[in-house]
Amino acid sequence: MEYSPVSFKHNIDKNSFKIKKFYGQNFISDENVINKIVDKSEIDKDTLVIEIGPGIGSLTYKLTKSAGFVLCYEIDETLKPILFDNLKDVDNYKVNFIDFLKCNVNNDLKEYNYKKIYVVANLPYYITTPIILKIIEDKINVDKIVVMVQKEVGDRFSAVPNSKNYGSLSVYLNYYYVIKKIMDVSRNIFIPVPNVDSIVVEFTKKDNNYKLNNEDLFFKLVRDSFKQKRKTLRNNLKDYDLDKINEVLSKYNMDLSIRAEQLPINIFVDIANNL
Repeated sequence: MEYSPVSFKHNIDKNSFKIKKFYGQNFISDENVINKIVDKSEIDKDTLVIEIGPGIGSLTYKLTKSAGFVLCYEIDETLKPILFDNLKDVDNYKVNFIDFLKCNVNNDLKEYNYKKIYVVANLPYYITTPIILKIIEDKINVDKIVVMVQKEVGDRFSAVPNSKNYGSLSVYLNYYYVIKKIMDVSRNIFIPVPNVDSIVVEFTKKDNNYKLNNEDLFFKLVRDSFKQKRKTLRNNLKDYDLDKINEVLSKYNMDLSIRAEQLPINIFVDIANNL
């Protein structure tokens, strides 16, 4: 069978596969979108790609054509015959049928030796943020992440100060990555069609130059600053040394009457280092 996401879909019907909403299964049916994701990812034969939720393999197939190897994690074992049938013409991949959030990815990666490790995936909407946080917290050494996510979530990931989507998650992720939007994606390119549109977001690993004295204190400060988003720093940070915080803010012509959404990451760093 010639490759196309639509032709891959025939195997869903052939195997009488029932799409499971509780796994957030929405399969891509537009080859142009898949090609753009792969092209924008800039993968090559020196790249090992981690794909979370390969589904029926529409994106996986194209990834194998550009990458050195594709390591997939799929929670739904009933997809096995469809996935293996759709990928029968390629061999530079492996599918681990396991919950990505529960596995030891670093241990799995010991089997492989590649110059670059990227994550490229159409992420299940309901676990998008936990997946990104696992990559950070487990210290999985990925150089780049290119993922399709729910538009509202992607807007939070890439939000900047003084925007409505900017929050503690934006600061946390921007501490580790340069984040940018790659493209918007219509809901109509999925099988089945979800209730929301999507966005493709790129995370590129930062060389961290913030020189934090205490990372735990920094992240706690950020969380507390956004605790009640519409309140000022004076109200949200009552348990901190407000005089020291105000002293730092004054360097930037600010004071405790501002809200956390107005502060870029470097000012949070400066405050944390002076507490």
